Amino acid sequence: MNIGFFGLQFSFGLQQANMTPIYKFLGADEATMPLLWLAGPMTGLLVQPIIGALSDRTLSRMGRRTPYFLIGAIVCSLCLFAMPYSPTLWMAASLLWLLDAGNNVTMEPYRAYVADRLLPEQQPAGFLTQSAFTGLAQCTSYAAPSLLAAAGVSTAIMPGHPIPDIVKLAFVVGAILSLGTIVYSVVRVPELKLDEAEKARIAALPRGFGAALAEVVDAVREMPQAMRRLAVAMLCQWYAMFVYWQYISLSVSRSLFGTTEAASAAYIDATLTAQKMGVVYNAIAFAGALILIPVLKRFSVSLVHAACLAASGAAMLLIAGASGTATLYAATLGIGIGWAGMMGNTYVMLADAIPPERTGVYMGIFNMFIVIPMLIETVTMPLIYRPVLGGDPRHALMLAGALMMLGALATLRVSSRTSRRERLEAG
Repeated sequence: MNIGFFGLQFSFGLQQANMTPIYKFLGADEATMPLLWLAGPMTGLLVQPIIGALSDRTLSRMGRRTPYFLIGAIVCSLCLFAMPYSPTLWMAASLLWLLDAGNNVTMEPYRAYVADRLLPEQQPAGFLTQSAFTGLAQCTSYAAPSLLAAAGVSTAIMPGHPIPDIVKLAFVVGAILSLGTIVYSVVRVPELKLDEAEKARIAALPRGFGAALAEVVDAVREMPQAMRRLAVAMLCQWYAMFVYWQYISLSVSRSLFGTTEAASAAYIDATLTAQKMGVVYNAIAFAGALILIPVLKRFSVSLVHAACLAASGAAMLLIAGASGTATLYAATLGIGIGWAGMMGNTYVMLADAIPPERTGVYMGIFNMFIVIPMLIETVTMPLIYRPVLGGDPRHALMLAGALMMLGALATLRVSSRTSRRERLEAG
């Protein structure tokens, strides 16, 4: 079921690891870098809730969710092929908008698809397995440029071609995986057939964009209390993670390689080092998500997630002051633990709270808790980067670490009086 999620997250991993370097190669300014990342949060905010509502009321021969998987995967693959050949900054930014739109069309129905197929007691394993596939996919996507460089692909920046060959080839691999793995999952694990009563219920629902938008508005108004309580924690953790993705390569280039010059060999080395850190933390996230499956059967989800965020915050603070690669790689343990929790624990909490017939729309609305913090970061970081953070990406990571700690405290306020095992035993 989650093989397709591997391809989807490989695409996201390529963006996280390579968009800042690509923008830097094309002449972007550090302070305004967050504005160039605006595509992800904006498309997520606009696309996922609507697609979620539409997929809840779609009846087709392929199922409710599958048409959206395929449309999004095709758009994503085409954009991945084109991205590293962008000759200008504006073209790369435009392609990122299309790429993120395709990813978001696929993402939300994919999470609903997992919830559709699993019984309530199976959903923690389902979402944490999805989190594990996120770690595995992003581990390989972060590793791709370094593996290609080790295989002899050129890392040099050629006149008239500012993006290295290792980046170009990595994006071609991502384009193939994005579509190929989605098709594999759709063929091997088709959606469950709806019974006649459910078909009749869906058929009676109003159709069209307006109806979907009205459903989103109504669902927001009737949002379960558990979702509302997660909002502050999600604000802190996703603002922090967006800062980390944008500034980690710039931080490493200053702290370990002493450069800010994008055309230098030292900056290429710094970028590859940051990507190797991504390999490590995503490998840890892969293993950590699997370990969390039995842990959540015994302990409160909110307590476990708070511990994950605290580990990530401590790691970001450590990375900001690191003076050697050993410290950097040791700190990525905490980043991986936090990432596993962010991609799994929060969806376990959500799935417990929402009515099954509105899974699609609530999964889409929940994504707003991810993209709104990203939008806030996009607007505020250019304002504070130089006057408050001194124009130093290491200070940006320190801010991210502090926010992760605040997110951990906010998570503890999300009431979870009994363990999941006790809730299941109680029926």
